[in-house]
Amino acid sequence: MKTGQIKLSNIKGDVFGGITAGIVALPLALAFGVQSGLGAAAGLYGAITLGIVAAIFGGTPSQISGPTGPMTVVTASIIALSIQKAGNFELGVGMVIFSFFMAGVFQVIFGLIKLGKYIRYIPYPVVSGFMSGIGLIIILLQIFPLVGAKSPGTVINVIHQLPQLIQQINYQALLLGLLTILTIYILPLITKVIPGTLIALLLFTIISVVAGFDVPVIGNIPKGIPEFRFLSIFDMNWQILLSGILPALTLAGLGSIDTLLTSVVADNITKSKHKSNKELIGQGLGNIAASLFGGLPGAGATMRTVINVRNGGKTGLSGVIHGLILIIVLLGAGQYVKEIPNSVLAGILITVGIGIIDIKGLKDLFAMPKADALVLVIVLLLTVFLDLLQAVGVGMVIASVLFMKRASDLVDAGTDVSQMKKSDKELAWDDEGDITEEMLKEIYIQRLDGPVFFGSVTKFQELMAAIPKHAKVVIIRMRKVPFMDLSGLYAMETAVKDLTERGVVVLITIVQPQPLYMLQKINVVPGLIPENHCFKTFEDCALWLKNDYFVKKSNY
Repeated sequence: MKTGQIKLSNIKGDVFGGITAGIVALPLALAFGVQSGLGAAAGLYGAITLGIVAAIFGGTPSQISGPTGPMTVVTASIIALSIQKAGNFELGVGMVIFSFFMAGVFQVIFGLIKLGKYIRYIPYPVVSGFMSGIGLIIILLQIFPLVGAKSPGTVINVIHQLPQLIQQINYQALLLGLLTILTIYILPLITKVIPGTLIALLLFTIISVVAGFDVPVIGNIPKGIPEFRFLSIFDMNWQILLSGILPALTLAGLGSIDTLLTSVVADNITKSKHKSNKELIGQGLGNIAASLFGGLPGAGATMRTVINVRNGGKTGLSGVIHGLILIIVLLGAGQYVKEIPNSVLAGILITVGIGIIDIKGLKDLFAMPKADALVLVIVLLLTVFLDLLQAVGVGMVIASVLFMKRASDLVDAGTDVSQMKKSDKELAWDDEGDITEEMLKEIYIQRLDGPVFFGSVTKFQELMAAIPKHAKVVIIRMRKVPFMDLSGLYAMETAVKDLTERGVVVLITIVQPQPLYMLQKINVVPGLIPENHCFKTFEDCALWLKNDYFVKKSNY
């Protein structure tokens, strides 16, 4: 029995996964609601509505959707714009809701015209710089709430007003915020049964109330079903409303990228394949539904999705249950939620911001090629100080130009740089005669043909995922790989890690100079692949297998 993404074949796992994801989502929904400027209730409304609708109509069965850090950053800027255009917040509500509604409409359109597949063409440095920029924005915007002060609202204003912050510090609020951060990081070292965010939220709210701390709190949250807010758009001047179209497009673009990146993460964990265009339609419908009740727009949430899967969630039923848990909170716990200190939520969001930052990419900044490092840094700075989608657009243009330059250099050198092709698995290359049929019973030869770069990473991942589970040795042939960029490098690293974790012996043969340079820069070769598993010719590899691997194996 199934309805859309809802299946009852894994009901126990979906119940546990959904409950756990709902518990984790609660403090985040409240925190994102407060950060956006619409209030904690808007975060709950968005998490409930989007979470349920996207679970039913989306294309990633295990995905949990709701307000996310990147989406909340853009949402906050839209709210600031609406206040500026309309003159005050109350008059600007119509523009806010209209922008949220149109963002959902644009996402549905993206899905219908099948834009989902193009997520694969975003280079890793662009994604890395973008996500790290989002993480920094979240952290910077929570500095003031962490010490009990009101946030200036923009990164530029935060930086300008930092010198005055020392005079606004509420040390009780700061203590609660710092303890929240410590709890979130330390508790998982002791137990992972209960999420650290939930423990921190409950514990330090109780301490604040019992000790009578004088700190800013969330305040009253409406109890019961939210009121229908969409009609408020008709109170607005249509010229002001239409000025919300471009912000809506920004929100839709970001939400689509955020969601599909999470879908890829879910695929990697569950070893499944999401339907990207269907997922965009589901997310769009969810954001449309959320806008009708004044809820925050959102996207697929990586951390909540991972938690759902780890606790058994596999189908859309887990997403629905996650939403039902939040409904229970909304209907019965509002009187308790109002006492949550803003600094506790700030502490939670700071850990979210830290988690969004691509530590791996920044750590490898000086190891990666200068061109990739330049793209990453430019996108990061533009994201923090200018505009999120403009940052992605500029990064894509620079990355594409740099790739064309690299490809042109390779073509001038007489190298074929056509898109990676799926080589015929039955047709051995001309130097593979030393591999016998008996050896092939446990050896798999993965022949790569073409550059491994941001435009071919999906094809590469499909090739590596097709390696049979019974293979004990995998030979990755790279004779026909002329070029590898950072996206391809990290995809290769992930594939090799997955194979070695399965106990597979990974061998690599005939690596051309540029890919070899890339693999050596982050210690894939030698490192993940030992030096004695890298061969300059395929004949050397076959000889090692006969005289070393199979000899040792026969001695056991």
